[in-house]
Amino acid sequence: MRLVPLLAVMLAGCAAPARVSVSGGPNLGGIVSTNPCADAMLVELAPERLTAISQYSHDPAATSLPLDVARRFRVTAGTAEEVIALRPALVVTSSFTPLATRTAYDRAGLKTLLLDSPATVAASEAQIALVADAVGQPRRGAAMIARIEDALERAKQRDSAPAPSALLFIGGTLANGPGNLLDELLTHAGFRNATRDYGLPYTSTVALETIAADPPALILTPGPSRPAMLRSKVLARMHAPTRFATFARTLINCGGPTIAPAITRLAQLRRGQS
Repeated sequence: MRLVPLLAVMLAGCAAPARVSVSGGPNLGGIVSTNPCADAMLVELAPERLTAISQYSHDPAATSLPLDVARRFRVTAGTAEEVIALRPALVVTSSFTPLATRTAYDRAGLKTLLLDSPATVAASEAQIALVADAVGQPRRGAAMIARIEDALERAKQRDSAPAPSALLFIGGTLANGPGNLLDELLTHAGFRNATRDYGLPYTSTVALETIAADPPALILTPGPSRPAMLRSKVLARMHAPTRFATFARTLINCGGPTIAPAITRLAQLRRGQS
């Protein structure tokens, strides 16, 4: 992952509740998205109107979309000049977009939808509904939310067994902390976020020594890396009863439609499947 552009999602546990703002009502022309998480919603909600999506959605380390889907759409780096030149009816952007860029959009007369990073399932579903209304597709938004709710219901942990601990690495030694969307999904699937056992108040690095002193039942990583291999080697030498599994990068970066496959994967792991 290119970590900096996506810290809004990964560090949502230490952020304020998500806020959204929109200027103007539903739009019928082209849409430009400079927000990679909005990209994941818009390719389902209004693909026929998408003029451009964020450049991060073409990056295998940052996208929440299958690359073959993302590459059907042109990309934008999100500069004011580039977006204004596309003359969209609606710009979907992030609250982390520089104020000068947002001001330029306003001066150019562009309608904008400003999104923060939802820290809960409920906030993410509310954001889906907002985006769907803004692009004139409330029924598609309702269908996306229904798909999430169905996946959550199927994933619900129904036994009374103690919740096994799980440590979900976003990348390298950076583990997902408490109080954010991924943390809620871990809990919903029947896991205990191991960062709580380590006394971590938010997403942060976890030293190998900390893990070795109290190994979790499950360690999730987005893919091979030197820290991941080292963790596996050390815990194997200790004969620690820790399972290792992959949690795809595309499931980490955003909420929205990503919630359904993310919770389904976590439920699969909770049931002991690989």
